[in-house]
Amino acid sequence: MLTFIGLGIGSGGISLRGLEMARKADFVYAELYTSSLPPQDLEAMIGRPVSIVDRKTVEENPAEILENARKSNVVLLVPGDPMVATTHVDLRLRAARMGIETRVVHAASIFSAAPGITGLQSYRFGPSATVPFPDNPSARPYEVLAENLRAGLHTLLLLDVRAEEGRAMTIREAVEIMLGLEGRLRMGAFTGDRLAVGIARAGWEDCVVKADRAVKLMKFDFGGPPHVLVVPGKLHFMEAEALRAFAGAPEELIR
Repeated sequence: MLTFIGLGIGSGGISLRGLEMARKADFVYAELYTSSLPPQDLEAMIGRPVSIVDRKTVEENPAEILENARKSNVVLLVPGDPMVATTHVDLRLRAARMGIETRVVHAASIFSAAPGITGLQSYRFGPSATVPFPDNPSARPYEVLAENLRAGLHTLLLLDVRAEEGRAMTIREAVEIMLGLEGRLRMGAFTGDRLAVGIARAGWEDCVVKADRAVKLMKFDFGGPPHVLVVPGKLHFMEAEALRAFAGAPEELIR
């Protein structure tokens, strides 16, 4: 049996069911690629040793996990909701091909948290995209944003993480990259005056959320990562009120 258990977001996002199953498993692994949760805190929470595996192992060499799951009860702890990342869907498919039973214990992810934090309606979000670091340039996040804005939809922009290098993109860096794409593509999707919402450390006690013009977000102190960026589309009157109340959006940007 291979059980994928979501750790949610923040320091205590795992469900009671997930916690109980992790404590009873024969083997517990954790893949923390997008998480800032220290491994020692995870072990203290579960009350037992946890084998940390990197993303490359899960993607390219999960033989140990699968072989143990063939004959024992194995848990893989995953940040957020387990099946959001295609990496974990792929591992579940590999297990299925080997005749290994699998199950999933879901938890919150940034895809559900971002609407709740900002007060934007979840069903009014279009496709999301990741803003990559400048040494791996892509116009995709800008193109996705432009498509969503044409449809009046909100956009969640995830920010690049390189766990192996200890790097996580900040909102300031993401805004700078998106402004650079605007300067090159000139579709009006991300100008300096574009309303955007920065979210830092969603799910943690010190979560920060701030809505303002894109250029002003570059100067705002969001603190440490993880960071994400939300670009609202057409606002319902209740969404506008929420951005003002929950994110300090300037009145002139949400009328």
